Amino acid sequence: MSGASASGGIWTAFSYCVQQIRNYDYHHYLCLLELPPNMRKAAFALHAFNVETARAMDIASDPKIGLMRLLWWREAIDKIFANKLIEHPTAQALSSVIYEYKINKGWLTRSIEARINDAKREVIEIPETIEELEWYAKDTVSTILYMTLQAGAAAVNFLTYLLKWQPNTGCRLTREAKWRFAWTLASVCDAVFEMASVANSHLHKACELAGTVPEEAHPVLLPAVPAQVLLDSLRRAHFDVYDPRLARGILGIPPLWY
Repeated sequence: MSGASASGGIWTAFSYCVQQIRNYDYHHYLCLLELPPNMRKAAFALHAFNVETARAMDIASDPKIGLMRLLWWREAIDKIFANKLIEHPTAQALSSVIYEYKINKGWLTRSIEARINDAKREVIEIPETIEELEWYAKDTVSTILYMTLQAGAAAVNFLTYLLKWQPNTGCRLTREAKWRFAWTLASVCDAVFEMASVANSHLHKACELAGTVPEEAHPVLLPAVPAQVLLDSLRRAHFDVYDPRLARGILGIPPLWY
């Protein structure tokens, strides 16, 4: 492949990553646009990887198929670090930033292993606790942010990712409610309230530590804005994640407004 063709292929791969985040994680898409250009490329590739693995179980017609997707990504990571070509745009973009920014393989492995372990639990419907969900968030979302930090940004841990995915997936939070409560809307709201309380605690801790972050890394803390607005919105919706106002935007307000 010529240099021009290779360059065009990478450009196409990164364009695909940007579109994936715009389609499936719009709040973070807006935040990533505010990063300095030298950090933006790595952030988009890493977050696109997160979108791919986070949606693996949600788009699968059978949990076992979703698990197979995640196992493919684990193999893809091994191939990337073995300098093997993978015909997948997100994997190609990820490979580019791994070598440019010397991204640690351990963080990527930790993220995909957490997804795989959670997928296995979903297949056999093992109940989870709030503490296990905290570790899950730390091993998935936080690792993506740590790698962004490694590429020149900073990291914040948000459990609210789990809350945001819930209305469309009926996944981990629903399984928590099914095992801990009778299956009613009120019980789901109780489970959401418990998770939101933990997430709010993490967010306040992150805000307290924000002053210790170097000024050039401040843009990566922007997800605190939609995280706080989402928690406030859940409170005003009485922690009903199926409230139609949440589906139209935060409290019915398009994300660009805030």
